[in-house]
Amino acid sequence: MAIVSINTHYEWAKEVKEFDETKAGVKGLVDAGVVKLPKLFIHPQRNDFNKSAVSLELPTIDFCGLESGVGGGGRRREIVEEIRKASEEWGFFRIVNHGVPLRVMDAMLDGIRRFHEQPAEAKMHLYSSESKRKVRFNSNVSLRELDPACWRDLLTCVFQDDTLDPEAIPLVCRKEVQEYAKYMIELRETMAELLSEALDLSSDYLSRIECMKSEALACLYYPVCPEPELTFGTSAHSDTTFLTLLLQDSIGGLQINHQNQWADVPPVHGALVANIGDLMQ
Repeated sequence: MAIVSINTHYEWAKEVKEFDETKAGVKGLVDAGVVKLPKLFIHPQRNDFNKSAVSLELPTIDFCGLESGVGGGGRRREIVEEIRKASEEWGFFRIVNHGVPLRVMDAMLDGIRRFHEQPAEAKMHLYSSESKRKVRFNSNVSLRELDPACWRDLLTCVFQDDTLDPEAIPLVCRKEVQEYAKYMIELRETMAELLSEALDLSSDYLSRIECMKSEALACLYYPVCPEPELTFGTSAHSDTTFLTLLLQDSIGGLQINHQNQWADVPPVHGALVANIGDLMQ
């Protein structure tokens, strides 16, 4: 990791190094009983976001009846049009009746929670910021002082060409990750068809150019924060990829930017949130 320190108002690089060397993540700070937020995690603009969130109704697209319209008929045409409209106007939409069983989604959330709530010693061997590692655990700490770190831990599992060695996945959540990934790959194929059709292309266009052939599961965990008003779990960003399918837990906190306003996206049990990425845009 190459760390760039720009300012000297506190020993930022030293603080990053000390945090990284624990290999325990943000959960390690919580377990150690931290009561004051380390400067590394303080976001000066945090209070601006507290005041600006509004209530907006995210478009919800029901995939029920999708298969009855294979070939472009009936309900499928309606779903494609709903996706086109939501993608153009929002860049986000909620999906229900998507074919991923509720038990699989709930099990995935439980499995990831089990991983992150293990003792630090059980996770340390996976701690890395090396992007070449297919399975890695870290806190996604910022590399530049002007970008404060976020209060979260992250388990990443990268399926290159839809495959990942099962032995590389932590045993505590291996079964859940494998099953969830299987359904995500199936849903990915459906989304590739629908997005192709929404772009007035042949339904196999995005699949043929393999722009969504690999998947990265980003399994986020947000430990209880002693001073939540000073930091973010995830800072403002856009996803650089083609498509993100987000599974929320029941806690909430997700916001999206729509027409220059930040809007809350409350969780809906059993739903997924689709995010059109920069490359797709």
